[in-house]
Amino acid sequence: MEIGITLRNMGVQSTPVLMQTCAAVADEAGLDSLWITDHVAIPPDDAEGSGGRYLDPLIALAWIAGFTRYIKLGTGVLVLPYRPAHVIAKSVATLQELSGNRLLLGVGIGWMDAEFRVVGVPRSQRGRVSDDTLSYLRSCFERDEMEANGQKFLFLPRPQRPPILIGGRPPHAFERAIIYGDGWIPMGASPEVLKPQVEALREQAANSGRPAPQVVAMVGLPFDGVDSLVDRLSEYEDAGATQVVAGTRYDDAHAYEHAVDLLSRARDLLSSRA
Repeated sequence: MEIGITLRNMGVQSTPVLMQTCAAVADEAGLDSLWITDHVAIPPDDAEGSGGRYLDPLIALAWIAGFTRYIKLGTGVLVLPYRPAHVIAKSVATLQELSGNRLLLGVGIGWMDAEFRVVGVPRSQRGRVSDDTLSYLRSCFERDEMEANGQKFLFLPRPQRPPILIGGRPPHAFERAIIYGDGWIPMGASPEVLKPQVEALREQAANSGRPAPQVVAMVGLPFDGVDSLVDRLSEYEDAGATQVVAGTRYDDAHAYEHAVDLLSRARDLLSSRA
């Protein structure tokens, strides 16, 4: 089981100095992945915790790719209806190319009414728009020459397609993961809740003739000691998670480094038990 961590690309923690320091710490510690989130237009009455300050996830990850070496870079999750399909495909391909194939493309259909109003997309159409975008995105990574709106064009560079991981709840998230994706991103589920969901997803995939999907669980973890952290991670592994991403809240680089150190030590203990 792989282990990742979130990085705050919002609020007062999203300064270039702090983000660079924290991302470098996670990379040097050998954690498997680093994840950031996506909001494009926070209304004033819903800005608690961020102040309405959010950095664009794909641009932020491209910047992080420039000073990290090994860690995979995840969007947890990129909201598909907020951007035109071709713009997403071109940005994703560019980031994948420049990062050396380190992108993990977590995607979702969105939920915040205010953001849908800002971008001018009816919230009621978010599922259809997302499915169309996923279909287009996959097609772009299958061949150099594409056609859209009656116009042929070359989709280059065309690096290896990044894993597409679908956020959201079953049944719709399961259907998208099986049709368009490589895995599922459950958020906040306990191991007890997650286990039967993973079993159902894998059974559904097998019945559709698809390989077992990845399961990237984004969860809160106990950072009060290595032993409790190892125990909790073991429970998620037993539940079927192929990766656990620790959601972290921190005020400064020292607090982030402490969380990374605990995760790194817990990972080593888990590996020694295998």
